[in-house]
Amino acid sequence: MSHPRPLAILFDLDDTLWPIAPVIVAAELSLHDWLARHAPKVAQRFSIAELRARRMALLESQPELAVDLAELRRVGLRAVFELAGEDHAHIDGAIAHFLAQRNAVTLYEDVLPALQAMKQTLRLGTITNGNADLAAIGLESHFEVMLAAAQFGRPKPDPAIFLAACAQLGVAPRQAIYVGDDLHLDVRGAQQAGLRAVWLNRSGSSAHLDAGIVPDAICASFAELLRWLEGQLAAQM
Repeated sequence: MSHPRPLAILFDLDDTLWPIAPVIVAAELSLHDWLARHAPKVAQRFSIAELRARRMALLESQPELAVDLAELRRVGLRAVFELAGEDHAHIDGAIAHFLAQRNAVTLYEDVLPALQAMKQTLRLGTITNGNADLAAIGLESHFEVMLAAAQFGRPKPDPAIFLAACAQLGVAPRQAIYVGDDLHLDVRGAQQAGLRAVWLNRSGSSAHLDAGIVPDAICASFAELLRWLEGQLAAQM
């Protein structure tokens, strides 16, 4: 089946524009140090691992919190502050500290040059289930549309969030391409909404074969993505 000329490209954020695991590890360590200074009863009673385990248990019991990961962390902190007998007045400060550290990301080296090249011919946007702040990170100027599940109210892979991003960009889903690292949330979610989907597979994994998901393209880097896009644009000239 032929595709119309792509007019827009949308991106996942975590593990697509930057690696997220080391950022979260550093942010949680920094948060625990902050708690030791401002809410010592919590820091003394709960280790980083224990706080994480409690948060995962909370998510299992209240899956609706998955739409807003900052709120999940806030609810988790509220519970441990209560158990430790700590002053709840410090919860807002703890969340603010964590989010500042969480936004201290380091882009993959190939991202900025590719974004700057894509902006010449395509409209750019982002869709994320996470709580990254593109303004704080310094990337806001690259994107016309930035949708986060926490604000939209429905997370990927729900087709609604992909359709809303396309509507905000003023393009039909079939005129848009979505790029992400997660086969289910990104590739399958985007395809079910009528977008083409590129799996950014930096690790060389063959997980798509086991998952039975067929991306429209598989790219190992943004440089490779850029070459694929150039081919798509050239084919429609």
